[in-house]
Amino acid sequence: MTESTALKSEHRTVLLRGGEVHSPADPFATAMVVEKGHVAWVGSEGAADAFAPGVDEVVDLEGALVTPAFTDAHVHTTATGLALTGLDLSSAATLAEAAALVRAHARERTADRVLTGHGWDASRWPEARPPRRDELDELTGGRPLYLTRIDVHSAVVTTAMLDLVPGVRAMDGFRDGEPLTGDAHHAVREAAYAAVSPAQRADAQRAALRRAASLGIGTVHECGGPRISSEDDFTGLLELARAEPGPRVVGYWADRDVERALALGAAGAAGDLFVDGSLGSHTACLHEPYADAPHTGTAHLDAGDVAAHVVACTEAGLQAGFHAIGDGALTAVADGLRAAAAKLGLARVRAARHRVEHAEMLTPETVAAFAEFGLTASVQPAFDAAWGGDDGMYAQRLGAGRARTLNPYAALLRAGVPLAFGSDSPVTPLDPWGTVRAAAFHRTPAHRVSVRAAFTAHTRGGWRAVGRDDAGVLVPGAPADYALWSTGALVVQAPDDRVARWSTDPRSGTPGLPDLTPGGELPRCLRTVVAGHTVFEGPNG
Repeated sequence: MTESTALKSEHRTVLLRGGEVHSPADPFATAMVVEKGHVAWVGSEGAADAFAPGVDEVVDLEGALVTPAFTDAHVHTTATGLALTGLDLSSAATLAEAAALVRAHARERTADRVLTGHGWDASRWPEARPPRRDELDELTGGRPLYLTRIDVHSAVVTTAMLDLVPGVRAMDGFRDGEPLTGDAHHAVREAAYAAVSPAQRADAQRAALRRAASLGIGTVHECGGPRISSEDDFTGLLELARAEPGPRVVGYWADRDVERALALGAAGAAGDLFVDGSLGSHTACLHEPYADAPHTGTAHLDAGDVAAHVVACTEAGLQAGFHAIGDGALTAVADGLRAAAAKLGLARVRAARHRVEHAEMLTPETVAAFAEFGLTASVQPAFDAAWGGDDGMYAQRLGAGRARTLNPYAALLRAGVPLAFGSDSPVTPLDPWGTVRAAAFHRTPAHRVSVRAAFTAHTRGGWRAVGRDDAGVLVPGAPADYALWSTGALVVQAPDDRVARWSTDPRSGTPGLPDLTPGGELPRCLRTVVAGHTVFEGPNG
């Protein structure tokens, strides 16, 4: 695994005691010893007394829950930081509210050469439309503004922003009066992010990693690429993570140039290597037309392209990966993997642990293909929480029947497909416990998984997705990446609304997790530790 972290293994020995340690090594563990940046022992409070004389520090957990730190398997770190420190429209309930936020941001950021913002979602607004260019021109005083839709697959911009990109009006994806998509969007995004100074970029990256650490996230998978950010952004983030304490950063570079991905220090030529776009922007590639548009979206790669990339990555010893959302795109991925396996042999393809991001519109046939070819499904349960249901954006785009087939996590697990959970932040926020809740209480009950399975996908699943089977779990020998939590009573939860509260029965033999029933309070992070070093400590940590 190629990763960036400033934290070498901590050589001090620490005893944590007096809490609840979530460990398959001992379902009733209340104490843990950390030595040289790794878990050395887990067990009972009484047995911990034997370790106390030889440790450098004793931490009284005061009843806190100790779990493995979360891994967010799909993050756009700089964009997340820019949203945290700048213009974020994700909370706007109306077009008027969004307009007020844009106006206020333009007045505050007088020194910015280009204004950037994120998060509008017209499907949630009563006006059911994005802001027009003339409206944005007035709100910004005629300054350049780049404003992405919540899915980051389309954007609205000002006239001055268009004028910074020669020829954009002739590019694919430019339709006067509509949000930018395709090549036009990529060209404008490149110009907007090029105007962000290196200092602004580093500040945004720090803000994103600080937020991740404060939520018990110990590792993020950065999904960069030439059509998403820039090489300087990608390498700058990896260098910052090497130089400063914080979460581990595993970098994926979405480029068909495998040698370039290797040269940049990427763990894979993977991540958002676009086979298609998104449902919200009508650019996901479908077999049948959208319910609210007379077309089937956009295909960027076909099965032949997929096969060639998988072969090149496998032969280079690198992970391949693709962004694929629509059923048409996922069929292309499955067909491409089948062709690659025919050339290289199934065992070699499976051993490489290639991955697919989002994988929303799966069919029984593509689920079976994921299992056959050993693909990891890097998925975002918060998408269903935000856009699922019979009245949500998915139903608007696809009709309620097709919408109910999306994000079939239970079917993936039944087929033996590895799951790695993430946020796609800033598309949906960094929110690991909210992500676990979203998977356990999926809007389509048939797709729900247990809290335990969801938690595993958001901890151990992220490590397995980068080829590490020895981490993401608190057992002796594992990296000491963990978080302390203030939470209520622990329970063992079923994969639907029924919550089995028999976990206090010692015969269960299963570590408990917080009750994540919708409406309840989520656990609060007290401390996050990476490789034995504390990277976040709250007021009561």
